Amino acid sequence: MTHESTTQASATLVPEEGWHFLHLFYRVDRGRLAEMPAGRREQGIAELKQAMTERPPGGPEQIQCFAVPGHKADFGVVMAGPDLKGVHGVQTAIQASALGPALVPTYSFYSITEISEYVPDAEAYGRILREREGLDPESSSYQAKVKAYADRLGPMNRQRLYPEFPDWPCLCFYPMSKTRLPEANWYMLPFEKRSELMAQHAKSGMKFAGKVSQLITASTGIDDWEWGVTLWSRNPSFLKDIVYTMRFDESSARYALFGDFYFGYILPPEELAAAIRL
Repeated sequence: MTHESTTQASATLVPEEGWHFLHLFYRVDRGRLAEMPAGRREQGIAELKQAMTERPPGGPEQIQCFAVPGHKADFGVVMAGPDLKGVHGVQTAIQASALGPALVPTYSFYSITEISEYVPDAEAYGRILREREGLDPESSSYQAKVKAYADRLGPMNRQRLYPEFPDWPCLCFYPMSKTRLPEANWYMLPFEKRSELMAQHAKSGMKFAGKVSQLITASTGIDDWEWGVTLWSRNPSFLKDIVYTMRFDESSARYALFGDFYFGYILPPEELAAAIRL
């Protein structure tokens, strides 16, 4: 394969819009770890730290690692970037490290960032204010709200597509899908009804601004669930509170299915290795 064709093949793996997103979870096989010669173990720890720290060309733009309490995993890694091979390369570097034989994958989730179809543009937002909230389009309140929304829409959409991971102490991840039950088929609802329900859902989440940062990534056709939800928080209790609160919204209570929840507290790679006693 020529250099030109290789470059073209790589380009086809870059999303037209947004980034690749990958969550990885591992358990440490303590028996295998204990059998490793000290030198190989130290080499593996160094390689693991390097895999989660280095930013080679084409590597992830964002990456965090975290310790996971409980028995679902010992640690996890979340990363995002435009180059699928670069993102996948972190996974292979972890598994190919000298420590790899003692790292047992327990779960992974691949998705792509997106702007939801339910995020209204400024014109649609104005229509919502008129039709759902009854605001007079000639009023100063209406005009101020539309302008404020238009001003923040660009930065919000950039964060949805090309997110900067918050420097907050903990996170939660879970996959989800919408139901297709005969009595609760999300995909048979008219778009306007779905949009209204999602707007109500978003309003519940806004109560946690400054406490929780949410990113929803799309996985329809590329993983077992339709979306992945990643929540960063300033405190674990805020994660509990926001998920509990939003489950009462109709879009969630009636139409949502949830996978397993994974919680972790974020650490730099060198602290993570010490925390999970590698």
